Amino acid sequence: MTILSQEHEALLREERRLLSDLRSTLMQFGLKPEDAAALEESILQLDDFFLLVVVGEFNAGKSSFINALLGQGVLKEGVTPTTTEVNILRYGEVSRQVMDDHVHVLTAPVAFLREISMVDTPGTNAVIREHEEITARFVPRADLVLFITSADRPFTESERAFLERIRDWGKKVIVIINKVDILESPEDLAQIRDFVAEKAQTLLGIRPQIFPVSARLALRAKHGEPQLWEASRFGALETYIHDTLDERSRLQLKFLNPLGVGRRLTSRYLDEIEARLALLQTDVDTLADVERQLEVYRQDMRRDFEFRMADISNILYEMEQRGVVYFDDLMRLARVMDLLNKERIQTEFQEKVVADTPQAVEKKVGQLIDWLVDADLRQWQAVTEHVAERRRQYEERIVGGKQSSAFHYDRERLIEGIGRQAERVVKTYDRELEAQKIAEGAQAAVAAAAALEVGAVGLGALVTALATTLAMDVTGVLLASLVAALGLFVIPARRRKVKRELHEKVSAMRAQLLRALRTHFEQEIERSLQHINETIAPYTRFVRAEREQNTSARERLQEIDRALGRLEGQIREL
Repeated sequence: MTILSQEHEALLREERRLLSDLRSTLMQFGLKPEDAAALEESILQLDDFFLLVVVGEFNAGKSSFINALLGQGVLKEGVTPTTTEVNILRYGEVSRQVMDDHVHVLTAPVAFLREISMVDTPGTNAVIREHEEITARFVPRADLVLFITSADRPFTESERAFLERIRDWGKKVIVIINKVDILESPEDLAQIRDFVAEKAQTLLGIRPQIFPVSARLALRAKHGEPQLWEASRFGALETYIHDTLDERSRLQLKFLNPLGVGRRLTSRYLDEIEARLALLQTDVDTLADVERQLEVYRQDMRRDFEFRMADISNILYEMEQRGVVYFDDLMRLARVMDLLNKERIQTEFQEKVVADTPQAVEKKVGQLIDWLVDADLRQWQAVTEHVAERRRQYEERIVGGKQSSAFHYDRERLIEGIGRQAERVVKTYDRELEAQKIAEGAQAAVAAAAALEVGAVGLGALVTALATTLAMDVTGVLLASLVAALGLFVIPARRRKVKRELHEKVSAMRAQLLRALRTHFEQEIERSLQHINETIAPYTRFVRAEREQNTSARERLQEIDRALGRLEGQIREL
């Protein structure tokens, strides 16, 4: 490359900076090794000679074309795939330097090579697959690609496939149809040229420069047979290369080609990011659905719980009503002697008022526990089925060629983890054990609220203890001064007082019991929800982190792409 002006140096520094930023950003995103190598080569390319890369099938005449262009037999020619490595041709004394097993540097004192380096590559249909891969890795470094196809086999399948790969790197391509001397008429040449132009335009999206030539005749014309020059049709190609690729054009191509690689990678990874974000949106929707289900579950449970608590409350209301009836019957002048028998009153109170209240409460609480256990199990099943359905719905998008990436592997593993955990809970759900744990918790809650000792007794025994205390508290007021209960106003007053006491005591016991049960069952509902949320927490964190990372990467890549676009505009105006 010729010495750059200050303006060119500034553009070069800016391009190198942007491509380095792009590399750093993509490395954080998960840059593929082959893309990293291509980007690295493009950055290094900015400080190298203008690079002209010749590609095509073996036996298309690549080596003979290069020899004709240079005017010397620098490369060996043959009908077998003689080029088994990448040959880089540069200016200098005749020599061959072996860089590694697959890259050789050849120097020759040819004026054309003073400011332009050429690369001869193995054929696109080489027998040794490794040779094709070497060529594919070298193309991203090219400033200009000369695509050689043969007039006897124009645009073969391997050439079409290889041209697609060149197109993906955004390289400027010149198509050369070699061996036109074998064609019998101008009509044959026109037909082949139109065929190649149509196929190339379909693949590249633009109609490339096409030069039909005979490299064999051109080399003979340069070595003592000048009459063959016009028939070789080589003059137009040389004029294009020597005159059109002047210093300004070479400089533009030198700057634009690394930009093309950068923008192509930016576009490719932006597409990948958009695909990831679209897939993550399905995860966000899944998690939102689960969250909505859990909230509906919480609301439904609380509503149904209050209905069931109302049943327990009604049992205590009925006990209070039996107490009112009992005291109305007991506290009369006709039964004044009964009022003096404390033990009898307490026994009757237990039998007629308390009656089966403890058993009824325990039965209702047992039904409440069964309901809670079943609802918990059904919710786990709902989560399992919902995640499985989501996974089936998007299976084609989850499983595929990109599945090997860390993103898709982690995502799939976490989704499967939710399903496995929920399924494990469902399969190993011990209904009796869960019910026993909840019952013991309810018993402990009631005992703690009533300041009673917790032993091996059940909830019914605790309610019995509460009711017994209630009986003693309420009937105890009957013994005060009842010896003088001959007055007409004493017994009615006492009856009103004891009914009021009964109401207050039963209300206090009901509030105490229901508050203890409500607190405990609310904790059980929240525990169940927390268990489910803990199961999906790794998945939730992954989705949130990946969404943030991919959104940030998208914004950064879009910013770099805009900067590359502005720089490209400046370079085209050179």
